[in-house]
Amino acid sequence: MNKLIVSLLLTVGISGIAHAAGDATAGQAKAAVCGACHGPDGNSMAPNFPKLAGQGERYLTKQLHDIKSGKRTVLEMTGLLTNLSDQDLADIAAYFAKQNGSVGAADPKIVARGEALFRGGDLAKGLPACTGCHSPNGAGNVAAGFPHLGGQHAQYVAKQLTDFRKEEGGRTNDGDAKTMQTIAKRLSDEDIAAVSSYIQGLH
Repeated sequence: MNKLIVSLLLTVGISGIAHAAGDATAGQAKAAVCGACHGPDGNSMAPNFPKLAGQGERYLTKQLHDIKSGKRTVLEMTGLLTNLSDQDLADIAAYFAKQNGSVGAADPKIVARGEALFRGGDLAKGLPACTGCHSPNGAGNVAAGFPHLGGQHAQYVAKQLTDFRKEEGGRTNDGDAKTMQTIAKRLSDEDIAAVSSYIQGLH
């Protein structure tokens, strides 16, 4: 266990050095085009586009790099990052990280199941609690690069979990440990709907 913790800390430290420090002020102007889908302050009004406001800077920077390199496929963003430098991406991430995220509401019919999964996992299915990486209030873990989930659109969360679950053509940029791919494959459609709804109302 201690080796695992040391390995994680080393990975976090080494990866953090590789990225330029972001300038939120410079990032505001650079993020203008992002506002069309994600909202000017990162609070997307469309449930299929993620809220970026308040998201961890480290996580956002990684996703932007992965999308630019093709490691993560987001069709709507094809070509949008091509001409942006590492500093541009860092600045955009810094800007959105400093914004305040909005919160939605959970479906009362399935919120109990969603909360049970998020806070306690499901031992019978081998599912760990989401709180282990994403914190009890959904704030994530900024230092480790684990995303902020609280208040995120349920539709978007459900799509990401479904994509992580796919054998082919799904989302695979969750690191060498493939943690999210492993977890998502153990979730039923009903589980995904419930936990996604709970996350939407979490704050």
